[in-house]
Amino acid sequence: MLVATGGALGAALRYFLINFSKIFFASSIYGTISVNIVGSFLIGYLITSNVVNNSSENFIRFFLIIGVLGSFTTFSAFSYEVVDLINSKKYITSISYIFISIIICIMSAYLGTLLNKL
Repeated sequence: MLVATGGALGAALRYFLINFSKIFFASSIYGTISVNIVGSFLIGYLITSNVVNNSSENFIRFFLIIGVLGSFTTFSAFSYEVVDLINSKKYITSISYIFISIIICIMSAYLGTLLNKL
């Protein structure tokens, strides 16, 4: 139940943020990049946070990390958008998008873990 309700919330938040980003940018890739960076940072932060020790571990793990953040971040949308960029012959944009999405998101997750060590 925690994963399902968290997943519904995360998916709704992702939908809102990606559509909100379309107000400022023509492409949805900026919204997807944003949710993946923010979600990766929050996942990294939560898995090393004292919040886990101060509240229900099941709530943090199943509701927030797997449910909300698991459905908030999205690899399938990323994959679709990369293929769409390649099919549109936007090779430099697709390579940049891949780099930012993979490297920056992993770095964001790591930065989230470092924040808890300060």
